[in-house]
Amino acid sequence: MIATLADAKAQLNVTSDIDDTLLTRKVSAAQDYLESWLGYKIESIYGGVDQEPVPPALVEAVLQLVGHWYENREATLVGVSAQQLPHGVSDIIREYRRWWSTPDDE
Repeated sequence: MIATLADAKAQLNVTSDIDDTLLTRKVSAAQDYLESWLGYKIESIYGGVDQEPVPPALVEAVLQLVGHWYENREATLVGVSAQQLPHGVSDIIREYRRWWSTPDDE
């Protein structure tokens, strides 16, 4: 995973260990979601030996999703006026998305 449980807890300002299992699952799900939109596995491109480091923007996208999913645990919001923030997950994905694939991406 490109983001850790500690990263998620810092993002959410959570100090208790009570939600560690939940947060770990959300970190994994967020990275999986991001990778489905990017068109590649992040760790196959970044962060390994002889690879560029993982872009901080991708880590931020994972943590933004974790924060959103942690604070909004249902599929809909009722009685809330919500709007997408600029430079959020969609904007980050757009910058790093591959519109093609290669055999090495598998």
